[in-house]
Amino acid sequence: MKVPTFEDYAHKYDHLTMTRQDGILELRMHAKNDPDQYVTWGFAPHQEMSYALGEIARDRENQCVIITGAADHFIGPIGRPAGGAVPPDRWDAIYQDGKYLLTELLNIEVPVIGAINGPARVHAELGVLSDIVIASENADFADAPHFPDGLVPGDGVHVIWPLILGPNRGRYFLLTGQVLSAREALDLGVVSEVVPQDRLMARARELAREILRRPVLVRRYARVAMTQHLKKLFLDNLGYGLALEGMSAAAQMGLEKK
Repeated sequence: MKVPTFEDYAHKYDHLTMTRQDGILELRMHAKNDPDQYVTWGFAPHQEMSYALGEIARDRENQCVIITGAADHFIGPIGRPAGGAVPPDRWDAIYQDGKYLLTELLNIEVPVIGAINGPARVHAELGVLSDIVIASENADFADAPHFPDGLVPGDGVHVIWPLILGPNRGRYFLLTGQVLSAREALDLGVVSEVVPQDRLMARARELAREILRRPVLVRRYARVAMTQHLKKLFLDNLGYGLALEGMSAAAQMGLEKK
C-alpha cells in the first residue's frame, strides 16, 4: 500500500491552500481557486474541508497545523439565500460532511493553532476548536447562519460555544446572534492572544516553532490527551444536533412554498 503524501493532497482542493515547512502545515481557506480572497462558505468548501482534514490527520509528517483564512475574513458570509431552506436529500450530504468536518479536525494528532485573521461569523468552531487560538485585532466571532437565520444551531456550535463561554453565556450567544469583538473574545477566554493583523501569521509560526521544540511523542500525545473529552462530547451530540438542524432546514422548505 502506498501511503498518501503531502504532495498527493496539498494541491487538489479548490478552496484550500496548504504549505508545509519543517513539519508545520499551514491550511488557508479561500475563495475558489483564488488564495487572495476569503472563502464564501457553502457546500463545496464544507465538503472539501471535511476530506482535507482527514488527510492531514493521517499524514505523520505533519508536526503542527495552523488553520487560517484569506484576506480580511477567517470565513466570509455564507453563500446561500437567507432562511436556511435545504431539501432533505441535500441535507443528507451536509449531515455526513458535517460529522467528518469536526471529527477529522479532532483526529489530527498534533497541536493545532487557529489564526483568526478577521471576522469568524460562519463556522468559527473550525478556529476556536484549536489548541491555541490567536486573533487579529479586526477579528470578531458570531454564529450568523443558524438561529438568526432560521436554523437550529446544531452542527457542533451547540457543543463548543456553551463549553467555551459557559452554559448560560453560550446559549445567549447562539440565540441572540451576539457578535464578540476580538478583545471581548480575549476577555471571555475564546482566544488567548490578540495581535495586529500584519503580525498574526508570524506569531502563529512562532508558537508552532516553540511547540516543535518538544519531543515528537510529547507533542502528539498532548494533543490526544487534550482532545479526548471533546471527541466524546461530539460523538454524543454532533449527529443528533445535525439531525435537528436538518429538520429545521426541511421545515423552511415548507414555509417557502406557502
